Amino acid sequence: MQSRSERLDHAIHALLSQTPEIEAAAVVSFDGLPMVSALPPSMDEDRVAAMSAALLSLGERAAQGLGRGELSQVYIEGDAGTVFLISADNEAVLVAVAAKGAKAGMMLYEVKRTAAL
Repeated sequence: MQSRSERLDHAIHALLSQTPEIEAAAVVSFDGLPMVSALPPSMDEDRVAAMSAALLSLGERAAQGLGRGELSQVYIEGDAGTVFLISADNEAVLVAVAAKGAKAGMMLYEVKRTAAL
C-alpha cells in the first residue's frame, strides 16, 4: 500500500504528464510546509509553499469577511500564466502553475480532479 506522500507525488506527476499546460505543481500544508512538489529549478519549494499558505489564509479571511462562506479555491492570473490553489484535504493545498494561454476552465477541472484524489 502506498503512503500518503507517495500518492500525492504520483498525483501531481500524473497531472503534469496529462496536462502539458501545467508547468509546475506542489502540495503544501496549510502551515506553509512543502509536502511534495514537481517544480522547475527556478521555483524554490519552500518559497512556493510559504506564499501559497499566505495566499490561502488571506483568501479564507476575505471570503469569510465578505460573507462568501468557506474558501474553495484561489485563482491568480498574471501576464505570464495562471496559478491555482485548491484545497486538497483538511491539511493541504494543491498549487498548480499553468502556462500563459492555458484554458482556465480545463485547467481548473484537472486541478480539482487531482486535488480530490
